[in-house]
Amino acid sequence: MDHKSLIQTQIEDSIAVKQQLLPVLLPSIESAGKLLVESLKQNGLLYFCGNGGSSCDASHIAAELVVRYKSGNERKAIPALALNSDQAVLTACSNDYGYEYVFQRQVQAFGKPTDVFVGLTTSGNSQNIILAVEEARKIGMKVVLFLGGDGGKLKGKGDVEIIVPSKVTARIQECHILIGHILCSIIEKELFGLD
Repeated sequence: MDHKSLIQTQIEDSIAVKQQLLPVLLPSIESAGKLLVESLKQNGLLYFCGNGGSSCDASHIAAELVVRYKSGNERKAIPALALNSDQAVLTACSNDYGYEYVFQRQVQAFGKPTDVFVGLTTSGNSQNIILAVEEARKIGMKVVLFLGGDGGKLKGKGDVEIIVPSKVTARIQECHILIGHILCSIIEKELFGLD
């Protein structure tokens, strides 16, 4: 396959998955937006996390909220944290307890019932996300899950589940970041009246 064909195929595949989002995921995305806005109106904090590329997506979405999503949209910072960003906590917890506890320990330390846990996992099978969801439930936090494929072990564990209809990790992650951006738009519009 030449480079042009490879490029065209990847873009067409990405578009095809994204075209499925409207009929399949519009209600879930809207529900997630409402849930996040309600938490923020109650002075809640949004916790994002993921592994690998999903950790970067979690950090990206949290940064859009803390700083700003769109240029020119001047507003107060929105309380959001990426749990995968603290190297000392991640390495200490991995060493002392095991990597599967790196998010659970942080949720246990900081989570409040008004907060929302947002986990990103393309497979839905990441043990560290599963344990964090279980901890969030004990605290009484709401849970939003960005998943892919069939939802994996986490299907049925969230208050809102956004399951991208693809088994290809790259396509799922591309949709996750698009959905994250949409949620940022919903939050900015609802809390600050910004388009």
